[in-house]
Amino acid sequence: MTRATNTGGRPPATVTSAQPADTDGHGGVPAGLGSAALVDAMGRTHRHRAHLLPLVSPDPTRPLFGPAVTMAYMPWRDDVPQGSKTFADFFYEAVGPDPAGKVLVLSSGGYAQVSHAGGTKLSRAAHHRLAGVLADGRLRDFHQLRGYDLATWCQGESTRWGGDTVMPYAANTTVEFAGVAIVPGDYIFCDAAGAVVIPARSLSKVLETARAVDAEDARFVQQIRAEANPCATRTR
Repeated sequence: MTRATNTGGRPPATVTSAQPADTDGHGGVPAGLGSAALVDAMGRTHRHRAHLLPLVSPDPTRPLFGPAVTMAYMPWRDDVPQGSKTFADFFYEAVGPDPAGKVLVLSSGGYAQVSHAGGTKLSRAAHHRLAGVLADGRLRDFHQLRGYDLATWCQGESTRWGGDTVMPYAANTTVEFAGVAIVPGDYIFCDAAGAVVIPARSLSKVLETARAVDAEDARFVQQIRAEANPCATRTR
């Protein structure tokens, strides 16, 4: 078992935290857009699955947006080299020297109903000004996470530590998250309706298409409001 490489065994690529010009100042969240329009836009741009069903957050009013860095989890074992490493080891390997604005993605390791971290470990994410955390597992200490200046979305809250069930084993490798592949550098958007994973090279096109989707919907609403009820005009 090898340490933290991305697809093809190459060294992890640097994931930048720069935001595109067409995002607003609220944590870089795309101005006026929601997950539904972005999912529709992804469907017009790519053919692979990119959407995630609604997740749980300590503060559902906080949307999440930023480039992904990943920590891959596996079922806990005591006889592999990764078993002697800490969450902090993998965290700093994942976020690199420029962590601000990034989204830490935690895969499930096959145990989505087990705690993968909590308020203490994830205080690093707040301290280093990450945009937030997206976990395909449960998290502990919602009351603590709610007080951090970042968005956190996961499969639910847990009270029990999960370190005897799952463990991180690689940083910045492609991970599976609830049926969706997430590659380091992909942009993550998540709100109360769900989440979407956008390839970095497609980001500008997807944002533009999502705004076109919203504009189309607004025009349809106006048309619907103006249309006559055919049943009301029938001759009796």
